[in-house]
Amino acid sequence: MHPSFYYRWKCARSAARGEARAGAGGEGEARGGGETWWAGHREGSGPYFGVRRPLRFMAHRLNLEEDQTQTLARILSDIKTERAQVEVDDRRAVGQIADALDTDALDLPRIEAALRSRVESAERLEKAVRKVLEETHALLNREQRAQLAYMLRSGQLTI
Repeated sequence: MHPSFYYRWKCARSAARGEARAGAGGEGEARGGGETWWAGHREGSGPYFGVRRPLRFMAHRLNLEEDQTQTLARILSDIKTERAQVEVDDRRAVGQIADALDTDALDLPRIEAALRSRVESAERLEKAVRKVLEETHALLNREQRAQLAYMLRSGQLTI
């Protein structure tokens, strides 16, 4: 567990109860703006393509029109589903490898099949990402594509 976990937990509990902190008005107010340290925290698994927050973020930053936003929502939903399937396949393959190692004699064909399924999943994900990039490129105008490229280079979004 991270050493500052309890401190942050106590800060969050006291903020939820509306208690004032001693000193400069709390950790967040000391930074300016009166917001708490967790105000900018994103829940979820990071800045990867998803549907909800990345969609709102991209729609705002790219100045998308309503029809572009709807199309992008469908595109992001498709890639989110494919990524989830790859994670399931990966966990299944790890389970198969563990089962093959748990026997008295090493079951190489079973390990090879599990590794092959991981490679096939990665190839399916590669094709899905390629399709998403093609559809996104066709969806955006030149300025929006330039802004998206900047966001990828700066790490605001990842693929």
